[in-house]
Amino acid sequence: MGFEYAPALESRSVVDLKSSYGLFIDGEFVDASGPSFKSVSPATEEVLAEIGQADVADVDRAVQAARRAYTRTWSVMSGAERAKYLYRIARIIQERSRELAVLEALDNGKPIREARDVDVPLVAAYFFYYAGWADKLEYAGFGATPRPLGVAAQIIPWNFPLLMLAWKIAPALAAGNTVVLKPAETTSLTALLFAEICQQADLPPGVVNIVTGAGSTGQALVAHPDIDKLAFTGSTEVGKAIARSVAASNTPVTLELGGKAANIVFDDAPIDQAVEGIVNGIFFNQGHVCCAGSRLLVQESVYDDVLARLKRRMATLRMGDPLDKNTDVGAINSSEQLARIHELTAVGESEGAERWSPPCDLPERGFWFAPTIFTGVSQAHRIAREEIFGPVLSVLTFRTPAEAVEKANNTPFGLSAGVWTDKGSRILWMANQLRAGVVWANTFNRFDPTSPFGGYKESGYGREGGRHGLEAYLAH
Repeated sequence: MGFEYAPALESRSVVDLKSSYGLFIDGEFVDASGPSFKSVSPATEEVLAEIGQADVADVDRAVQAARRAYTRTWSVMSGAERAKYLYRIARIIQERSRELAVLEALDNGKPIREARDVDVPLVAAYFFYYAGWADKLEYAGFGATPRPLGVAAQIIPWNFPLLMLAWKIAPALAAGNTVVLKPAETTSLTALLFAEICQQADLPPGVVNIVTGAGSTGQALVAHPDIDKLAFTGSTEVGKAIARSVAASNTPVTLELGGKAANIVFDDAPIDQAVEGIVNGIFFNQGHVCCAGSRLLVQESVYDDVLARLKRRMATLRMGDPLDKNTDVGAINSSEQLARIHELTAVGESEGAERWSPPCDLPERGFWFAPTIFTGVSQAHRIAREEIFGPVLSVLTFRTPAEAVEKANNTPFGLSAGVWTDKGSRILWMANQLRAGVVWANTFNRFDPTSPFGGYKESGYGREGGRHGLEAYLAH
């Protein structure tokens, strides 16, 4: 028997949306020199605001402001004093958590339940965690007298706008650096609200600067000669271009790029628990997750059982308004990303894979794609090799642990993996064999400020989070 859920809409009134936004430079909001662009709600295609686009001169102003703040204020401030500002920011994030969650759901398209219960609490947790490190850097294991690098340029993606901001800004500030951050073009609004939080926390001017814009703004930031550190999260293609552009310099770079994670289910796994992990691994945030478990490897003896239970669970997923607290799957972030998903799923069908989605009424407006699985997939299929970055799961089978490892590692990526089994010894053996930066055991998509995150191969290099996340922002 199915249950019908009455709409439980979160109110938009908690968010004070302005008609237009500028840049945040030297502690103030200023007009951008470039043309403005529209920030659109993925769920309704409603224009939320006009956003200013920073040009080369704007980026230069932001970097100069960061340099002044670094030289005169932030780098000479004691770690204990820096920590006070980070703690203050963390507390304000908690106080304004509902506002941040609603704005993230509006601008990104993710369900309010995920923004409210996952993203925003983690954002506050990361600032609290790194605030605790600010006066203890000499005990972090990176030398007796670690020093900040200077001005950090940071570019973040559209899938977790506020969370990726926290991953970048919190460790950079704790280590004594100042930052110039560029959010993704389609999801700039929570970064600009964070700028207001910096003002509310009385953060010294220039310590955090936010420049909005498209790829040209990011290129200007990457190419700026007065940058001491570069951190990028995004697509592998852009990451490679950034790595090439800074190869001739000594600028340290952290890259967190794409993935094609294997979620591996053995025959002794708790099947119902594993099915929940599979659903969370690929349909969380509409599959807009770099470490999404987009390849499901199931041991042959339990394949039919796992697939039947998975389809039954998928049929209960609710797709719709991101502001509805009952929504499980929200909107695809942009029309461009939706077109990419349609392209690759069409290729999957043309290559002979069998496609299945639960019955699903898609809204007439907005960017939507039903949760989808492909069976009959081989390792040669493009849907098993390329990152789709959407709610699309490719299902493969294996017979032995060695075969599972071979198939899981047969990818140019190496960001994450999941293992589902009742045997602790098998978990440890698999974790040692899998070429992935993060291996989850009997869970998936779990994050914690104390734990480092990063990948191998084309998934990038460097680690974010935990004690290891400080190293990228320290000279030692």
